[in-house]
Amino acid sequence: MATSGRIAALTVATGLGSGYLPISGTCGSAVILLLHRFLFPNALTAQNWLSGLILLLVITAIAVFTAEVAERHYGVKDDGRVTIDEFAGYLVTVYCLPAGWVPAVAAFFVFRVLDIIKPPPAHALQDLHGGIGIVIDDVLAGVYGCLFLNILFHWIL
Repeated sequence: MATSGRIAALTVATGLGSGYLPISGTCGSAVILLLHRFLFPNALTAQNWLSGLILLLVITAIAVFTAEVAERHYGVKDDGRVTIDEFAGYLVTVYCLPAGWVPAVAAFFVFRVLDIIKPPPAHALQDLHGGIGIVIDDVLAGVYGCLFLNILFHWIL
């Protein structure tokens, strides 16, 4: 891969540089929380479920690709500098939630807890090779968070 392409892939893989900050996973999740709220606050709501699903699939594919590039570049399995997996996982968590800061912040905390504890089978999935192993456990944590928060916001609150 050409140097400029590798730099672009590493910039994406490190969550626009958030992977270089302390507690990189939390910082990456905070960056995507802000990007989500300010750049596309309604893209993943229930009213836009199909376009939101397509967006999630595209972001997940980009995450897998750039995480793979980063893993080869850094020579470390699931390097802490790679935070694009947090981007993908957080965005899955907010899928079909109502727009607004309360659901977005709730998703941040729920996703971080689930990403840290990695309920089964998420923990085992991170052992998969390459970019898919880096991203899939966070996406599954996002699915768990999405289900929990959609039940909470749509049926309980």
